[in-house]
Amino acid sequence: MDTAETVERIEAELAPPTDLELAEADYERFVEKNLPRNFAGHFMHGMLGMTGFRIFNAPTFLPAYLHLITRAMPGSDFLVSLGVALQQLGSVVSPVVGAAQVEHRKKVLPVSMLMGTLMRVQVAAIALCAWLLHGPILVFAIMGFLLLLGVFQGAQGVAFQMLLAKVIPTRLRGRLQALRNIAGGQVSAGVAWLAGTYLIGKNPLVGGQFALFHNGYATTFALSAVLTTLGLSLLAMLMREPEPPTVRPRARTWDRMREFPALLVADRGYMFFMIAQTCATAGRIAVPFYVLFARHIMPLTGANIGLESLFLLEGDSLSNLVWGFIGDRFGFRASFIGSMALWIVATAVLLMAGSPMLILIAFAGLGAAQAGFQMSSQTMVLEFGARQDMPMRLGLSQTAQGLMNTIGPIVGGVIAWLAGYRPVFFLSMGFEAIALVLLLTVVDEPRYRRRAA
Repeated sequence: MDTAETVERIEAELAPPTDLELAEADYERFVEKNLPRNFAGHFMHGMLGMTGFRIFNAPTFLPAYLHLITRAMPGSDFLVSLGVALQQLGSVVSPVVGAAQVEHRKKVLPVSMLMGTLMRVQVAAIALCAWLLHGPILVFAIMGFLLLLGVFQGAQGVAFQMLLAKVIPTRLRGRLQALRNIAGGQVSAGVAWLAGTYLIGKNPLVGGQFALFHNGYATTFALSAVLTTLGLSLLAMLMREPEPPTVRPRARTWDRMREFPALLVADRGYMFFMIAQTCATAGRIAVPFYVLFARHIMPLTGANIGLESLFLLEGDSLSNLVWGFIGDRFGFRASFIGSMALWIVATAVLLMAGSPMLILIAFAGLGAAQAGFQMSSQTMVLEFGARQDMPMRLGLSQTAQGLMNTIGPIVGGVIAWLAGYRPVFFLSMGFEAIALVLLLTVVDEPRYRRRAA
């Protein structure tokens, strides 16, 4: 029996490669040949394209602006959380639709560019609304554009993660994300501090000395749109996308959604990873209230918001080197575990802070923890299962996150409105603790599977 198996193995090794094997080899050669160019494109997109969205989506500027324009309305805290929730509501279904639109295509870049452009249009529209509108109509318009931003953000997220997975080998993904997030974080931190100090200023109702039309928030959002557009343009110029040898046949979105339960049941580790990721996402219930909670020590002036944003984004930026090294060296499960532990500690520091310095330390820790969570969860999901199932795994992952990010802020807003911010923070820490326990006990490292195979 051993002899027969040996003969079969030798014959298999001596057999000429199949057409599929030759196509796979060509695919890998294309990836390696264009790796420097594609690495540079993703780096520039991360440094500039993601910089604008870091500023716009930071838990400082947008919540503070929503609080400013709703302060005369009943339930202002709830309205702040509602704005954040509407942005996430838009990304609940769109990732699955986006996955269904790209999984059968050999070229993903055109879809990525379209969705990315539409995202940037919404940010620019919010800036225009902040300049031109006032009163309740301004609030309604901002809420509507946040919803549309989430719709395009969900679809774009799947397409861009697919692009990264196609052109950046596993061995370099942590390094790329660390470098681009460090560079982008430094730019974001500097721009955020300048925006808070010179665009928003001491009196947000008047704006800083360089605010256009006396509206610092609108100028900040417009600057975000410009930066993100520059990053997207550079990616389009540098990117060289390979065509994979095989893709899934085109299928209806609903038919693919019906396969989700089987996708989860087929892989126990992936299923528990999804549960852990969902719990960690639920921990973001407190994010809109970080800057509002801190105002009892650091009032909501432009300078304070800029300083808090600086520490948050510096924590995000500088920690990426650590998260990327841990992910490349040990697997991204390890960095996921570290980010959850840090998130719990940073939230506890914010709760107990009695001085501006402790508030800023907490913001730095929160920025670092959220950076680790984003890098770890987004990269781990790429390493489970087969390549042709990657779009739907991404779609399922982002849909679950979008759903939880929609429900969480609304529930948090109600709790904050009725009982204050502290119960929201304790609930957030509880969700993060559940995710940490799951990662430590039942989620395996998918990279070890590949090495064993």
